[in-house]
Amino acid sequence: MASPQQPLAYDAFVALAAADPAVVGLVLKGSRAHDGMATEHSDHDLYVVVADGATTELSRLHGHRSAILDIIVLPLAEFRTLGMPGFERYGLARGHVVLDRVDGGTGIAGLLAEKGRLDADEAFREAGGLVDAYANSVYRSVKNDRDGQPLAARLDAADSVRFLLELLFTLDRRPRPYNKYLEWELARYPLAGWETGGLLEAVGRISATGDVAVQRHLFARVEACVRRAGHGEVLDAWGEDLALMRGGAGPSPSRPA
Repeated sequence: MASPQQPLAYDAFVALAAADPAVVGLVLKGSRAHDGMATEHSDHDLYVVVADGATTELSRLHGHRSAILDIIVLPLAEFRTLGMPGFERYGLARGHVVLDRVDGGTGIAGLLAEKGRLDADEAFREAGGLVDAYANSVYRSVKNDRDGQPLAARLDAADSVRFLLELLFTLDRRPRPYNKYLEWELARYPLAGWETGGLLEAVGRISATGDVAVQRHLFARVEACVRRAGHGEVLDAWGEDLALMRGGAGPSPSRPA
């Protein structure tokens, strides 16, 4: 093991873990698992997957953190459900398999693939709430812009981008990437029906300026997409307030302020 003067090195730890019969998988996530994203400041985020019921001396390194290496040690049963749902889901979905000794099925790689694909029913349920959250933020942003509240309008516009990206990836049955990896993800795995450059330009402009014209143009694209996916009734519940989001003057607000 490493000493205080000699931090635990990634390659040395991988060799140590691979020699341990209790270890059935090693998964690297984060910048080191995304081609071209690692920098001189990037550490190695490593999951050590242990056979259910097995014991290993490596467990004492669970939670180890350094500028070089972060370690999480967990049993296979816990790894199967990690991020399902949860913040870790995207990171694991794009994780790199360093070691796979899981018998049966498709092993560790198969578990990562499962994390990268939302179940159809799960995606449909989540998308409905995200449609409403996105519409709510767009509505509030446009209304605040109309009413002479520029800061509130920009903040609501930025919120709308968060919900929009969650929605679009959910409709594509994929976990949304962390902001750091959004451009990386879309360059390699574009969203079906969306031109990557135009989408990124639009969300960047909306986040930075709250541009109402861009918001309305994007909302029109999203509305068509949402209705094709079977969530039209969520938008219809907004009634006459849809006019303000689409570009009409609209009546007095009928949703809670």
